[in-house]
Amino acid sequence: MNMPIQQTDNDLVQAVNLTELLQSQQQSYRSQPAPAYELRVKQLHALKAALLKFKQPLAEALNRDYGSRSVDDTMISDIMPCLNNINYSLKNLKKWMKPSHRHAGLLLAPAKVKVQYQPVGVVGIIVPWNFPVMLSVGPLITALSAGNRAMLKLSEFTPETNKVITEMLSSIFDTNTVAVVEGEADVAAEFSGLPFDHLLFTGSTTVGRHVMRAAAANLTPVTLELGGKSPVIVAPDMPIETAVERMIYGKCLNSGQICVAPDYILVPKEKQAEFVAAYQKKFTAMYGNVSDNSDYGAIINERQFERLTSVLEDAKAKGATVISANDEPINTEKRKIPTQLITDVSDEMILMQDEIFGPLLPILGYDNLDEAITYINDRPRPLALYLMSFNQQTQDKVLNNTHSGGVCINETVFHVAADDAPFGGIGPSGMGHYHGKEGFLTLSHAKTVLSRGKLNTGKFVHPPYGTGIQAMLYKLFMR
Repeated sequence: MNMPIQQTDNDLVQAVNLTELLQSQQQSYRSQPAPAYELRVKQLHALKAALLKFKQPLAEALNRDYGSRSVDDTMISDIMPCLNNINYSLKNLKKWMKPSHRHAGLLLAPAKVKVQYQPVGVVGIIVPWNFPVMLSVGPLITALSAGNRAMLKLSEFTPETNKVITEMLSSIFDTNTVAVVEGEADVAAEFSGLPFDHLLFTGSTTVGRHVMRAAAANLTPVTLELGGKSPVIVAPDMPIETAVERMIYGKCLNSGQICVAPDYILVPKEKQAEFVAAYQKKFTAMYGNVSDNSDYGAIINERQFERLTSVLEDAKAKGATVISANDEPINTEKRKIPTQLITDVSDEMILMQDEIFGPLLPILGYDNLDEAITYINDRPRPLALYLMSFNQQTQDKVLNNTHSGGVCINETVFHVAADDAPFGGIGPSGMGHYHGKEGFLTLSHAKTVLSRGKLNTGKFVHPPYGTGIQAMLYKLFMR
């Protein structure tokens, strides 16, 4: 590991030309293109120690950025997953780094073939505002495990958290290993246009298109973690109270400001009113009055708050019925919105066209399961799909007849925390995977290496042709 620099002022990084910063990291990588296992382990241990040291300042900073964000939500959804990720990576890294031996086959014999996993170089990571710790440190863990350098572009909407992240990372890494960049949309656009060896973006589908377009100019490989409208199917066999108990945390965590939050509910038509009543009962038991409850988070800023209230007003104007989960009105001053349960929705509403990303929950009735599946399949493929059913046939039917980035059965959002499984979207909800071994592979180049010894059988395919050797080869292998 390089010696850390003393860097506590974000302006230090901001003053650096982005191209020069990238070139400096690339040059540093070329001087050490295959970091040893011991160095990577040392980096991960240092990052883990820093996370434990800074966990409380990070939680407090996020609370300031949001105006109100539960410390426990931050510990559970930002800090703990990163620590688990590091522990998992430390346990498996040696196995991941080991070259994979493959079969050369009779045609190439005698030869040896192996696949060597080589760092790609410098990885760019564009971080969103909703989970700025997990979605910066998480990809960084993967990048370091794979032996790369990394540049992080943090969101301009979390300035207090950015200060702590910068202080934390600069206490253990110099900018040739890990660099932090801040700035508005113009900086983000410039960042996404840099010729990284890989670019990982987490954010909206709309911005993801711009990022991919910018990366294409440099033929930079991208991993896009986007979002979309992740549905919950409540199957006919599922008790409504149980369904609500299993899905409500995923909708209320961070006030629904999660890319994998349940976006809308599909429930048997005759159970819609029962679902609304059960949700109200459970929500009130969990949070009570949200305005004065620090367990329930605020909307990140005025811009997002106005977007959500505008979507809500559009739905009302077009005939929707809106019911507060605890009969409490929206708190404009504190930007706190109890879950707004919305029925009588239609496709003409903005609510049903774009990802909600907040505490609004449309509830749609269906007559049979096939109708619910068709409704999902007629729309862009979501990042997550949630099924509430204990019936094995129902589970198999939904799994085999729908597409989504990931699935939870009788649960929501927790699949993201599975360290030994890939996470990613499909189509409009994303491209590529990270987490676990798949993350290591994403940020590594799988280099095939064929080697021969002193015996050269390759000469048997050399010209001049027509000697009879080629005919023997064709007879042996072309069948």
